Amino acid sequence: MAASALLAAVLALQLLHVARGEIKTTPIVSDSRPVILFEEFGFKPGGVAQVNVSGVSWSVPEGSPPQAVDPGLMGFILISNTLFFKITNESEYAEETGSSFCPLTSEYVMPLFRLKDIGRDGAGGGNVTIGDADQYTVLFSSCQDGVEITMDVRTEMYNMPGPGGDREYLPVGLLPLPGIFAASSALYFAFLAAWVFVCIKQRATVERIHAVMGALLLFKALKLACAAEDAWYVGRTGTPHGWDVAFYVFGFFKGILLFTVIVLIGTGWSFLKPYLQEREKNVLMIIIPLQVIENIASAMIGETGPAGRDWLAWNQIFLLVDVVCCCAVFFPIIWSIRNLREASKTDGKAARNLKKLTLFKQFYLVVVGYLYFTRIAVSAFAAVLSYKYQWVVNVSVELASLAFYVFVFYNFQPVERNPYLYVADEEEEAAGGQLELEGTFEI
Repeated sequence: MAASALLAAVLALQLLHVARGEIKTTPIVSDSRPVILFEEFGFKPGGVAQVNVSGVSWSVPEGSPPQAVDPGLMGFILISNTLFFKITNESEYAEETGSSFCPLTSEYVMPLFRLKDIGRDGAGGGNVTIGDADQYTVLFSSCQDGVEITMDVRTEMYNMPGPGGDREYLPVGLLPLPGIFAASSALYFAFLAAWVFVCIKQRATVERIHAVMGALLLFKALKLACAAEDAWYVGRTGTPHGWDVAFYVFGFFKGILLFTVIVLIGTGWSFLKPYLQEREKNVLMIIIPLQVIENIASAMIGETGPAGRDWLAWNQIFLLVDVVCCCAVFFPIIWSIRNLREASKTDGKAARNLKKLTLFKQFYLVVVGYLYFTRIAVSAFAAVLSYKYQWVVNVSVELASLAFYVFVFYNFQPVERNPYLYVADEEEEAAGGQLELEGTFEI
């Protein structure tokens, strides 16, 4: 039982990155899991991992056979992530030979303390000073099946930069995050200023969609500013001081507006037509509630941590909703491409339809590439990246996002000679022959 639970914890660590560095108090209530994953952290030599517990009690569920509870078989350990495979081998060997395996007794773990060492008041703790730099994980292990444990667990992990220096509560791989987020936020505020300037200069051709796009830039910049403050405060003090709340609020509006802008541009709203069809409204009515659920799941993942029983469930909800949203935004773009292809056969405006069709195909491909990269490729990249360079994942996401925003805002900016609306007469004949090759524009 302990072996399979430990293996599940290892897989969770590899697939879902939980390193943050925040000082956190986690309530555990009547929990019988053999392994509870708390936090992971990238340490320098001399770093410290400290765990304190209070209100500790245990019991055997009603209806279970009575057994003597040995607090010496329950405790906290620290494991180097590079040694997980050795511990997994130990557990598999124990299963094959029919013997029992307890992670607490493994030679590859660093013991913090066992529950037999706590005081009569149910409080106690332990700490470990790190000798070798690596990414380490704090686990609670119970080698007694069926025993339910209740306690409040406070985890604190940090690095010491030098004699007399302040503690660093951000893991090694996330130390550059405050600067990265601050620079990104400043870039998006400059982007917003440029967008406002263009809209004022071309106010005669500004549509309602341009205001929505401006709001997206604003909330993107505010989210990144809060992320920078959050990371900075956590790095210095171990607590976000409320900046995480602002981060989730602005992230909520940014997420809704991003998918709304993709859908509205995909339908041609304000560019091709001043209204939305019923099926397009239905797509928005599906995406907006899903974005609400996704942001709630994101907040639960960030605040509860991997020790919560529902943490993996919230991760699955988040991934499922994100996939549904990503798939849903493709339908309006595909509908618009098909409508333009049909219109090209009947309205006699070949060059205009060609430009519209080409732009929509480019938009479709960019949306597919952006969503694929930020949802799938980045996760695969993070899984193989060294813990020392986790910040590279954030840089990759922000660069991809900036490239996506630049493409969308440049191609759909308010201009007088909009390719949607203006086409020179001499372009018609050349475009007519190209539109006859309908297979060129198949998706």
